[in-house]
Amino acid sequence: MQRRVQQAAWALATVVLCVAACSGSAWAKNSLTVKTSAGKVAGKWSADGSVREFLGIPYAAPPVGPLRWQPPQPAAKWHGARQATDFGPRCMQAPLYKDMVFRDSGPSEDCLTLNVWTPAKNKHVKLPVMVWIYGGGFATGGTSEPRQDGEHLAAHKGVLIVSMNYRLGVFGFFALPALMQESPVHAAGNYGLMDQRAGLQWVQRNIARFGGDPKNVTVFGESAGSISVSAQMASPQSQGLFARAMGESGGVFIAGGFATAQVQAQQDAAFTRKAFGTDDLARLRAVNASDLLKATAQPGLMRLFWPNIDGAFLPQSAPAIYAAGQQAHVPLLAGTNRDEGTAMVVYAPQKTTLASWQAMAQQQFGAQAGEFLHAYAATTDAQALRTAEDYAGDRFIAYSTWAWLEAQVKTGGAPVYRYRFDLGSPGDPNHSVESGAFHSDDIEYVFGNLDSRAGAHWRPEDRQLSEQMQSYWTNFAKTGDPNGAGLPLWPTYNAAGGWQVLHLDATTRARPDAHRDRDLFLQMQEQIPVANGPSPAK
Repeated sequence: MQRRVQQAAWALATVVLCVAACSGSAWAKNSLTVKTSAGKVAGKWSADGSVREFLGIPYAAPPVGPLRWQPPQPAAKWHGARQATDFGPRCMQAPLYKDMVFRDSGPSEDCLTLNVWTPAKNKHVKLPVMVWIYGGGFATGGTSEPRQDGEHLAAHKGVLIVSMNYRLGVFGFFALPALMQESPVHAAGNYGLMDQRAGLQWVQRNIARFGGDPKNVTVFGESAGSISVSAQMASPQSQGLFARAMGESGGVFIAGGFATAQVQAQQDAAFTRKAFGTDDLARLRAVNASDLLKATAQPGLMRLFWPNIDGAFLPQSAPAIYAAGQQAHVPLLAGTNRDEGTAMVVYAPQKTTLASWQAMAQQQFGAQAGEFLHAYAATTDAQALRTAEDYAGDRFIAYSTWAWLEAQVKTGGAPVYRYRFDLGSPGDPNHSVESGAFHSDDIEYVFGNLDSRAGAHWRPEDRQLSEQMQSYWTNFAKTGDPNGAGLPLWPTYNAAGGWQVLHLDATTRARPDAHRDRDLFLQMQEQIPVANGPSPAK
C-alpha cells in the first residue's frame, strides 16, 4: 500500500513538473511575441537572457517610388508574427567615416525600421523609455552600430531603449518647387526629421506593450542626432511625444542657421538639372537610388542636404521658436566633448603659430580682433594651436550646443543640466591619443559598450566614467534629474548657480563655465537670438 502511495506521489510530482516546464516554455515563447498596431512581432532573448530584443520593426511604409520625398506613411498591416530578430537595412548612404561599423544588410531605400531592447518580462511593467537618434551629419549612420546597441543599458539600468533609422542626404532632406506645390502644407524637405517624429509616434502607440511607459519618454542623440533632438523640441508637430530631452554635441543654433525651403528648393533644382538634365519630379522619383546617391558626390555636383525651415515641421527658424518660448518645455541635459575641433584641420592646421593666430584674428574680425583674442587667448605657439582647436570645435558644434542650452534656460521653464566630456581617448586604430576627447568619443561610454571599439585599450578610469555616465543618463530619463547615490553632484545650469558645468573625467566634478566669454563673442557674431524676439538683421 505504502509503495503504491509513493508511486502515485511521484507520478503527480512528475505531472506538476511537466506542466510547470511546459508553462514556462510557453510563457518564454509568448513573451517574445508582441502585438503592435500593425501586427505581431517575434523577437529574441539577449545572450544572457536578461533583455528581450525586437529588431527591424517597420514603423512606416517603405519610402520608395511615389513615396520618395513624401512624409512617412503608415506601415502596412501584416498577418501572423513577423520575425524581428535582425536589424533592418540602414538608409541609403555612402561610406564616410572609418569608425562606423554596421551589422545590417543595407544600405537600402526601404529602411524605416526601429529596434526595441526591453528588460521588462511583460507589458504590465512601466519602464522609462529612451529613444536614440544617431548622428552622421544627416548623411550617414544607422541603428545597427555596435557602439549604440541598447542591450547593455537596458539590462543594467532598468530602462527600455528604442532606436530608429531615418532618411539621410538627398533622400531625407531634398526640396524642389514641385515638392512644395505637391504638399498639402506647401512644405518640402525635412523628411528625415519627420521620420524621427513618426518613430516617436510609434512609441506612443506601442511601447506600453513592450513594458515601457509612453508618458515617460526621453529622446536623446549625438551630433546630427543631437541637432535632431533640438529640432524635435522646436517643432510644434512633435509636442507631447516626449517628456525629457538629451543632446550630445550639437544643436539647431548652428552658424549660419538653416536655409528656408524656398532657397533650398532652388538650389536642389539646379543640382538635379545639372546631374540629370531635369527637375521633373516624376522622372527624379524614377531614378535608381544608387545613381541618385552617386550624383551627390560627383565633382562639380557635390552637395550636402540638411534640414530647412519648411514652414510646417519648422514654421520659422528654430532659434526664433526658442526665443519666443514655443519649444517643448521639458528638462534638458546636453553638452559637448573637450576636443570637438582636433580633427578640424581647416580651422586648426598644424602650422598654427602665435603670429599666424593673431594675424587670422585681425583678418577675420578687424576692429573686434582684440575682443576675440581676449576670449581665445594665447601667448605661445603651443597655446595658439590649442586655442585654434578650441575655436574650431566651438564653430563646428560646441557653440550651437551652448546656445541651445542658454535658450532653454531662458524660455524652457524646466531644469537644464550641462556637461563637458573631458577624458582623453586611450587611442585606437581610427583615433590617436592626440585626438583627446574627440567628437563622438562619448557614445560607447553612454551605452556601456566600450568593448565594441576595436583596438582600444581601456583603462580603469574609462570603465568608471562609463558607469557614471550610464547612471547619470538613465537617472535623468527616469526622473528628470541625473543625480543619484554614489555620483558626484551635478548642479543645474543657470545664472543663479554660477553656470555650473559637470566635467566628466577621471575625477568627475562640477565647475563654473570657464569659457563663457567665447560663446558670448560667437553669439554676438552670429546674432542668433536665444530669447525674446527675432534675430536682428545682419
